[in-house]
Amino acid sequence: MNKRVQVGKKILSANEEYAQRNRQLLSQQKKVCLNMISSPGSGKTSILARTVGELKDKMGIGVIEGDIQTELDAERIRTAGAVAVQINTEGACHLSAAQVNTALHKLPLEKLDLIIIENVGNLVCPSAFELGEDGKIAVLSVAEGDDKPVKYPALFSKSKVLLINKIDLLDSGALVDFDVDKVKADARKLNEQIEIFCISAKTGKGMNDWYDWLVHVAKIRT
Repeated sequence: MNKRVQVGKKILSANEEYAQRNRQLLSQQKKVCLNMISSPGSGKTSILARTVGELKDKMGIGVIEGDIQTELDAERIRTAGAVAVQINTEGACHLSAAQVNTALHKLPLEKLDLIIIENVGNLVCPSAFELGEDGKIAVLSVAEGDDKPVKYPALFSKSKVLLINKIDLLDSGALVDFDVDKVKADARKLNEQIEIFCISAKTGKGMNDWYDWLVHVAKIRT
């Protein structure tokens, strides 16, 4: 008799073993770790670079960068003033907990208050793979449309924070058609506890509320 192997479950099970190792390591070191997820071009790296630049004198931030190829984003983060470890997935649409485990051991954890993982640009796959993080951060730019929480509910239902980025485009008239109130309502139908910040990584609008949240979360763990 042929046995059917449920490959998806086996992959997720193996990933969870490493995710648990990451949780234990982060707990032992008393470090907060956040997993930032979005589609490509939403502005994750711009948000992180500005965040690092603004908070580097207040807290130690380490970044794990996930990309299919190149170290371009990690270089931007280092220029902004944070230590960064690059992971190239060579085609995979998400980071794995094993990859993050290796990266965590390359970071100077004793000097850090916060670790942020910038996952591969994708709204679907990264939300299915736990990395051992304390929470997920969803990023949605106004250029992507206001239907994303409804079309991709898994990410928004699991995230602690939703960053609605590039709101400066809404101040420019009819450049984009995006209903902020609809997105907030749809996200809160999925997740009543989600924090939502409307920001512009380009102009800095709304970023202070995001910074305050990060500082608060980091101090809770430390």
